[in-house]
Amino acid sequence: MKKPSPTTELSPAALSPARARRELKRLAKEIATHDVAYHQKDAPTISDAAYDALRRQFEALEAAYPDLADAEKVSKSVGAAPSEKFAKVRHVVPMLSLGNIFEDEEAAEFIARVRRFLGLAADAPLELTAEPKIDGLSCSLRYEHGKLVQAATRGDGFEGEDVTANVRTIKEIPHELKGHHAPAVLEVRGEVYMTHKDFAAMNVRQEAEGEKVFANPRNAAAGSLRQLDATITARRPLHFFAYAWGEVSDLPAKTQTGMIAAFRRYGLPVNELATLCHSADDLLAFYRKIEVQRATLAYDIDGVVYKVNDLALRERLGFVSRSPRWATAHKFPAEQATTILRGIEIQVGRTGSLTPVAKLEPVTVGGVVVSNATLHNEDEIARKDVRIGDTVMVQRAGDVIPQVLGPVLDKRPAHARPYKFPDHCPVCHSAAVRELDDKGVADVVRRCTGGLICSAQAVERLKHFASRNAFDIEGLGDKQIEFFHEKGLIKTPADIFTLAARDAAPRNLTPIRNFEGFGETSVRNLFAAIEARRHVPINRFIFALGIRHVGETNARRLARHFHTFDALRATAEAASKDDTEARAEIENIDGIGSVVAEALVDFFAERHNLHALDALLKEVTPEPMEAVKSDSPVAGKIVVFTGGLERMTREEAKAMAERLGAKVQGSVSKKTGLVVAGPGAGSKLAKAEEFGVEVISEDEWFKRIGQG
Repeated sequence: MKKPSPTTELSPAALSPARARRELKRLAKEIATHDVAYHQKDAPTISDAAYDALRRQFEALEAAYPDLADAEKVSKSVGAAPSEKFAKVRHVVPMLSLGNIFEDEEAAEFIARVRRFLGLAADAPLELTAEPKIDGLSCSLRYEHGKLVQAATRGDGFEGEDVTANVRTIKEIPHELKGHHAPAVLEVRGEVYMTHKDFAAMNVRQEAEGEKVFANPRNAAAGSLRQLDATITARRPLHFFAYAWGEVSDLPAKTQTGMIAAFRRYGLPVNELATLCHSADDLLAFYRKIEVQRATLAYDIDGVVYKVNDLALRERLGFVSRSPRWATAHKFPAEQATTILRGIEIQVGRTGSLTPVAKLEPVTVGGVVVSNATLHNEDEIARKDVRIGDTVMVQRAGDVIPQVLGPVLDKRPAHARPYKFPDHCPVCHSAAVRELDDKGVADVVRRCTGGLICSAQAVERLKHFASRNAFDIEGLGDKQIEFFHEKGLIKTPADIFTLAARDAAPRNLTPIRNFEGFGETSVRNLFAAIEARRHVPINRFIFALGIRHVGETNARRLARHFHTFDALRATAEAASKDDTEARAEIENIDGIGSVVAEALVDFFAERHNLHALDALLKEVTPEPMEAVKSDSPVAGKIVVFTGGLERMTREEAKAMAERLGAKVQGSVSKKTGLVVAGPGAGSKLAKAEEFGVEVISEDEWFKRIGQG
């Protein structure tokens, strides 16, 4: 039976030197690509098991043909080069990675190698430690005189990224060590990670806000730590385990266990599951124990790390290739099974994402009965050519989320046909589209465009509609919305504003005041709060609609440009009917662009949304954001600022123009009324000349608006 595999392993002995050279180059290139995806982009494209297989294949070839080994020495590489986005930190002591073992016998072989190198007899005492291998992002913390002065990622092992500001936001990491006995210089190394509970809650928030949803806790932790804006990291629930060290001015202990005890005294978080062992049997007993506990741990692990406990022995053992001789990682196997794909169900998420779920003949994978598994998206289904009726390989990715790896082709039934992914939402039947980015590349996710009427999205959309930065309806929080939706009282935004009238209707046998948790006063206050929001600023109204990519900032941009909701709607509807000028007007709004424009057009192209919108507009009135000067010399003009402005920032210029009733765009078109050009203005001046648009300097702008 053939199993799907990302690579085909070749026996080194079966290759000619020329073929071996080609294979080494291919593997080196593939490994380097995966290193960048995992360590630099926090978005691995293959499983850990598949990556480990590539590494083993390369090292076997390199051992068989040492003269052909890649000049870059892939077998000695660690991680990937640090990103150019961050300042660099040179590690005084390199942050090398561990070698891996996968079979029980290899634990005994590891101990035997250590004994041979040290010249120890088979019965000589040898202490080792065993600890869970945390699946997170390696990080080094430098303390000087007890104070945290720098934090860095592993990077390529020799140079990492400076993430000091971000690490300071992690509550578990002390800014100052406890006690008065810490070394003058102490470089603590460990793993930044995210718990399963925090990961799930964060992904719910991310999806509700239309933001990126992470594939697993490791990616989430890595992506959160490597943010350019530390305030984003501060909002992410990150944790840290200390388990190693780099540069230390004066070691506080002579063993691994002693060093961990010192870390604990200093106030650093350490993993309490680590234990002391004296034989291969002890190591394997701990491995089995952790393997059983794995599903109940709060965080992801992908194996167990074995280390020689005595630091003096470690010094003698030293390093080989990219890893120490005195430590190794015993990885857990990727758990797989075969079963039959009985169907594919499309689930609609809270933000309208259509996710295919494999309905499987129940099968036990790693001690868990699996009947559903993710198929990720339509591109994955097509790439793997998974068909209903296929016998498929199933794996628990990270042993948490089951996934379908691919079909077993020699068991495919004759009647199996390629799967056709739906282009309409299975819940509300609105169009389901794949957004294009600014380079014209389609998003991997197909999304329902019926945001206002799709019941699969309804509760989260309603929560967003009533939230503080949208309509801000006091007393209509998440619990109340869930309750009213469950009772069938609020299904669409318009229902919120007809709630009082329906509650007072003579035929209503169950007034809200009769429900548990409500009373005359609370209901009266709720209705008053709803009534008070019948007039809202247009930017809040636009934001409340929950259009994808239209957050608070883009809602303000659209509101300032169009001033009235009718104008925005007319332009968006025209653009949805292939009016190129209307489409260009939206895309040219400063800060909007093609991706937001596409989402806006998709929303207004969906008739279900328009019906819900019409019902809402009968109840509420969007008001202008703020008063603008209709009598200013630039009122009603489309203005473009270009070049270097010296008396104001670009944002200040934009805000000033909008207060004066002008519309600001990022590019020059036939509709542009005025171009304000500073030093260094380029192609936009040529466009202005081509279209006959007036061009003035920054000083002339201030004179024009009466502030010169």
